[in-house]
Amino acid sequence: MARRGKGRNVHGVLLLDKPTGISSNDALQKVKRIYFAAKAGHTGALDPLATGMLPICLGEATKFSQYLLDSDKRYVVTAKLGVRTTTSDSDGEVVSERPVNFSHAELIEALDKFRGDSMQVPSMYSALKYQGQPLYKYAREGVEVPREARPITVYELKLLRFEGDELELEVHSSKGTYIRTIVDDLGELLGCGAHVIQLRRTQVSTYPYERMLTLEQLECILQQAKASETQPSDVLDPLLLPLDTAVSHLPEVNMPDVVAEYVKHGQPVQVGGAPTSGLVRMTAGDSRLFLGVGEINDDGLVAPKRMVNY
Repeated sequence: MARRGKGRNVHGVLLLDKPTGISSNDALQKVKRIYFAAKAGHTGALDPLATGMLPICLGEATKFSQYLLDSDKRYVVTAKLGVRTTTSDSDGEVVSERPVNFSHAELIEALDKFRGDSMQVPSMYSALKYQGQPLYKYAREGVEVPREARPITVYELKLLRFEGDELELEVHSSKGTYIRTIVDDLGELLGCGAHVIQLRRTQVSTYPYERMLTLEQLECILQQAKASETQPSDVLDPLLLPLDTAVSHLPEVNMPDVVAEYVKHGQPVQVGGAPTSGLVRMTAGDSRLFLGVGEINDDGLVAPKRMVNY
């Protein structure tokens, strides 16, 4: 018989402000412990060096984490010019050092080459897998493996600061974009090399920046609850965002409760006003209870694809 998992059934999305120096999985485990959650997952790893928004999905929200993985992201990155490293950030070993002697006009021209659609070759120090192993494992062993260039889109690239050998940029990009690689490629284009010294993710999808919480804040709330003999869930759970925020970008199909019963049993249903194709966010009744994600099938029916189990 399988061992029963420990923890409670708590559902929602926590916007964690990940600190520097720990992995995304370490941060996830700390949140899972604070919430005493039976199930948790994150929605796109941040490097240990990086800080900022890391949505943590708890319970049934983990079913919809993929949709956050696929969403746009926004970052503020500080690069050091003149030095290239193995990992394209300050955690790596120095590969080369070159003088910084380009003009402001040359920098503006170079930045423009990264805007819009392009093909990006991921760094060897990424978590992408090759033959079942993350690329960074091969890199640490000194093994170079082939990587396919992947399509990315940089919607916005702002120059925030250029002082001496430091460059600060704001990047709004599509899923799968490696900011370290943009910085490394920019450094090579400018002929001096560059690497990331600070990276902060400020937005995932449309989640609000001001709703982020640090591990220290969560720990403090937990300890205060224990000290006042308050049930921790009474103060921690209200900090979670609703399940359906992970798929808020999908068009809503609201159906009567009686129709929703068929969907809950896995049956496609006809709903007036539904889109003619694609994925939809299914809700039921006047309360708009979130049911899960559906897909419009070839017959124009709303077919359940990923359901919430309340």
